[in-house]
Amino acid sequence: MKTIKSWSPEDRPREKLRARGPLQLTDSELIAILIQNGTKNQSAMELAKILVERCNNNLAALARLSTRELMKIHGIGMAKAVLIQAALEIGRRRLASEHLQTDTITGSNSVARFLQAKLMDLPHEVFAVLFLNRANKIRHFEIISSGGMTGTVADPRIILKKALEEDAVSIILCHNHPSGNLKPSKADEELTYKIRNAAKFFDIQVLDHIIVSTEGYYSFADDGIM
Repeated sequence: MKTIKSWSPEDRPREKLRARGPLQLTDSELIAILIQNGTKNQSAMELAKILVERCNNNLAALARLSTRELMKIHGIGMAKAVLIQAALEIGRRRLASEHLQTDTITGSNSVARFLQAKLMDLPHEVFAVLFLNRANKIRHFEIISSGGMTGTVADPRIILKKALEEDAVSIILCHNHPSGNLKPSKADEELTYKIRNAAKFFDIQVLDHIIVSTEGYYSFADDGIM
């Protein structure tokens, strides 16, 4: 086997990145840098190519793989799998922070882009809440509950308890639809109104409920049903 060390320096992924910048590297080369070492029979570059090909050359598909799924590829153990996942998570968080740099809510679009970046690779549905102060600035973001592929349940008592702890005067409900469908279900509507009505007793306003998917987003407020 010809190892990466036997390559000419300008072709080695790490040296290539240092000399020419990350934009000049392929997806496989970037992942090879994360993998660092190959096996007895395969170089880190070969392992990276196998991983990318298994995901049909789609980084979004790669980002959705669990630790267990990554480790199914011979040569990728726990250490390599979690390193790849950590790198992808940093990318997600950077994208999310760029979409909401001011931390001030100006409309459903800015919230939706933030949520898509945070939740886009999750294979299951989660219910989250943005807690806001009087200036419509975000005090806290938290995933309240996680469900399966088809739904999740959020307890209004947990949400309102957290809102009081965060001294929030308003909240935005959020959840993702892994299926891509943006149409709210009857259960989504009932839960929204249940939380909204309960929040009134604490002078907390529910500003919106936003559903996000890879296809876009849906806003209860924009649709006039808040």
